[in-house]
Amino acid sequence: MKSKLLIVDDEPKILRSLKFLLEDNFQIHISDNSTEAIEIFKKEKIYLVLLDLRLKEDSGLDLMEKLLEIEPNAIIIIMTAYSTIENSINAIKSGAYYFITKPIDNDQLILLLNTADEKLKMFQKISHLEGHIKKDIIGESPHIKEVINIIDRIKDTDATILITGESGTGKELIAQKIHRSSSRADRPFVAINCAAMPGDLLESELFGYKKGAFTGAFKDEIGIIRRADKGTLLLDEIGEMDLRLQSKLLRFLQDKEVRQIGDEKTYNVDVRIICITNRDLKEEVKSGNFREDLYYRINVINLVAPPLRERIEDLKDLIPYFIGKYNISFNKNVNGITDEAYEMLSNYSFKGNIRELENIIQRAVLLATSECIEPDLLHISPQSIMNTSKDLTKNHIKIYEGENMKEIEKKVIEFALKTNNQNRKWTAHSLGIGERTLRYKIKEYNL
Repeated sequence: MKSKLLIVDDEPKILRSLKFLLEDNFQIHISDNSTEAIEIFKKEKIYLVLLDLRLKEDSGLDLMEKLLEIEPNAIIIIMTAYSTIENSINAIKSGAYYFITKPIDNDQLILLLNTADEKLKMFQKISHLEGHIKKDIIGESPHIKEVINIIDRIKDTDATILITGESGTGKELIAQKIHRSSSRADRPFVAINCAAMPGDLLESELFGYKKGAFTGAFKDEIGIIRRADKGTLLLDEIGEMDLRLQSKLLRFLQDKEVRQIGDEKTYNVDVRIICITNRDLKEEVKSGNFREDLYYRINVINLVAPPLRERIEDLKDLIPYFIGKYNISFNKNVNGITDEAYEMLSNYSFKGNIRELENIIQRAVLLATSECIEPDLLHISPQSIMNTSKDLTKNHIKIYEGENMKEIEKKVIEFALKTNNQNRKWTAHSLGIGERTLRYKIKEYNL
């Protein structure tokens, strides 16, 4: 589908000639005045504009300013017969994408507009992907639906939330979803990783400090707890926080008051706390690494991020998302994944969860030379697939007295096919026979 292009010039001959020149490449809209141009721009939702610097009743720069107020991401190319360095500088400073002089070189103009159009499309794709990941957690599995259902029930409470789960399961994404769904959505969302810095530095980051409180404190710093006032504070990897700081955090959770290091004054703070950990905090409490009273204080609501192996059906949504994301990053045009490659991923354990899936798809898109991702691009060995399947399979082959070898062989092959999700290549490998032999046996036993 052709992109829309608005051409604004007060000379009818120029409008007609430009329309004739560009209508093969773009869906053209024309106007000879500012008022009409603004109406067309709004109604047609146009992002690409070719605009004359001088109009009869208005300045092109003034019109550009109004158009950019309506759509800040629009690309506007200024054209003029009065080319000066000052005009060029003013146009670029005012927000123009480019400045082109009349008489216009047709080839140069077409190249310029095509480049601008590609830039717009790239920006819109990235915005769409970012908007998608920010808007919703990807997936339709029962586990994800349950997470979203819980979020909907707790979103407007002020209760502290503890999100647990394995590494790479999207715990921070769940925290962001809680904030965006809540009545605090238009307030700050501030996150800090408790494992990323030593205790003293983390304390000063959280609670702030007064100028001169310690070496290097050259100015007052209010701290991120106060920066998150009226919003949400995410404490990532809370299980890594040292015991002394845990005690200070507990006092804040009880009193909702903050005191900067080196200050006597306290400040009331209204902030919702969300904590994340991939550790078993109950075991950390037993081992003395985590305060029991803090554990119960932050664990008012516990939300578990499910591992990917328990929501494999979400691959149908996750894989296209990551393919689209890395098509943009690497300027590729991968359209999908083959059935065999999808089967491999469906039977993989994903110890690194969604993060590991993203890495696999990122590498595959980068290396892809065709429109579809083939199994060899996944860098997953058949052995790891089969081991995963065997780990997940709790069935046994039942053999009864009096059964002959053909009956037993049929059961073994049938079981192996089921274990390997009907993939003949993996089944043959697991049985130690060739694929040709397996095909013969399947036909022989009518499997």
